[in-house]
Amino acid sequence: MSAATPPAQSPTERRVSARVGSISESATLAVDAKAKALKAAGRPVIGFGAGEPDFPTPDYIVDAAAEACRDTRNHRYTPAGGLPELKAAIAEKTLRDSGYEIDPAQVLVTNGGKQAIYESFAAVLDPGDEVIVPAPYWTTYPESIRLAGGVPVPVTADETTDYLVSVEQLEAARTDRTKMVVFVSPSNPTGAVYPAAQVEAVGKWAVEHGLWVLTDEIYEHLVYGDAVFTSLPAAVPELRDKCVVVNGVAKTYAMTGWRVGWIIGPKDVVKAATNLQSHATSNVSNVAQVAAVAAVSGDLEAVAAMRTAFDRRRRTIVRMLNEIDGVVCPEPEGAFYVYPSVKGLLGKEIRGRRPASSVELAELILEEVEVAVVPGEAFGTPGYLRLSYALGDEDLAEGVSRMQKLLGEARG
Repeated sequence: MSAATPPAQSPTERRVSARVGSISESATLAVDAKAKALKAAGRPVIGFGAGEPDFPTPDYIVDAAAEACRDTRNHRYTPAGGLPELKAAIAEKTLRDSGYEIDPAQVLVTNGGKQAIYESFAAVLDPGDEVIVPAPYWTTYPESIRLAGGVPVPVTADETTDYLVSVEQLEAARTDRTKMVVFVSPSNPTGAVYPAAQVEAVGKWAVEHGLWVLTDEIYEHLVYGDAVFTSLPAAVPELRDKCVVVNGVAKTYAMTGWRVGWIIGPKDVVKAATNLQSHATSNVSNVAQVAAVAAVSGDLEAVAAMRTAFDRRRRTIVRMLNEIDGVVCPEPEGAFYVYPSVKGLLGKEIRGRRPASSVELAELILEEVEVAVVPGEAFGTPGYLRLSYALGDEDLAEGVSRMQKLLGEARG
């Protein structure tokens, strides 16, 4: 054994399990936490890290929660799978928004989208099962797959294809161990939206090969211009018996802190995931569930107002980033993120330093001009940055202006 190789630990010496110890911290939350800590210390930090709307939760939702607090029925345990009235409301909302007709028994209410994602993988995957994950990917997907015993298999797209993976790429990654594919549109971190024809093609490919699909639809209402959201199981009905939909109230209704998400899927998978949740967390907070009933049952007027603001910010941030030499920023069609390539800046001298990676560049930007961004390494594609434009117009303009001034100094 070489001196550089640490000795293997016996089970009694290992303080943290290998399974959990291998899971990395959420990079987006880590960047957001660092930015907030610097702000708390009095620094004028502007954070583009977290995917969190800067709007308050609409009043009618808050009012429903306040009333729920006084209702003693909500002071007790309720079914682990979710309040019946919320499951019914989610079924109605799914038909209204996606054209996908489901039974409330196909719904599991979870503590946010992350729990929905993990429980979906845990209910379907066995150890060693491979899951194809288009990259750039949200940081949670591969970690949840590993935690469930699966093996993530990235398939990478870049700015030349607007971050859309093709069926040919997916097929090239498929093996006899492939069980599932992750499909996300609109996408985090890129904001990419798949055209309806490409959604249908991916779904039919999955059906042809008997694959499961996990589709994350949490940004369904945040599309811009001519882009249109297309729900995969609605577009390809023959996929429904092997399709799990993940969604929630966090992004659409500015309810990130309320922690209400859900799974929609075949009844046997939903029942298995419900059994898992019954031992992990039991029911989601009743007050938050009542608030979610108000959210998904109400009209989309407040959502439309937020989308208008996001669209304005989207166009501003894309224009300003593309004014920086060495930055290439495609215009996203959905969600509230931009994912510019910064490969043209790597290796250049900026204030006496030569960042060799997007991690080093993000550190430089934070240290020099107090702007927090997330490096592409967190999303499986080095050489990029992710910036959320879910922050106020003034902060957005100020933050990118600081980046323009700093990165405009790049030489050689």
